[in-house]
Amino acid sequence: MLTVDIPGQGVLNLEHIVLDFNGTMALDGVLLPGVKERLNLLAEKLQVHILTADTFGTGKAACREIKGRVHILEQGRAGAELKKEFIETLGKDKTVAVGNGTNDTLMLKAAALGIMVLGPEGASGKALAAADVIVTDINHGLDMLLNPKRLVATLRA
Repeated sequence: MLTVDIPGQGVLNLEHIVLDFNGTMALDGVLLPGVKERLNLLAEKLQVHILTADTFGTGKAACREIKGRVHILEQGRAGAELKKEFIETLGKDKTVAVGNGTNDTLMLKAAALGIMVLGPEGASGKALAAADVIVTDINHGLDMLLNPKRLVATLRA
């Protein structure tokens, strides 16, 4: 568990991290440098879940060395709803969500903490509006969780 006391906001007791794959932690189906190492460090405190429609067919292979689970989204249903339902199943109040796209908006909004990544694929304006924290690189977002005082400095009232 990762506990973060944010002055003026309350205490976050996080147990799960849910990440979008393509556009957030990968570019064109290839995992970005530094992500695996940071997620494996976070796996000591949080259960790691990676959600993907697997557009490039590389999700499971790219994440095979990450201490977490890759969940391939069901085809034929709206990804945004599936991601939100996944967050709700885990428990909204104990989950941090990380994403960049319009289909990440509902999970960013539903989670106790939503981190939007403005990465090499850009980001959706809707995701931007739904997030609690905006970062310019996935590794910056993961580092905030590894060094929670950075999160406190950003979110304190």
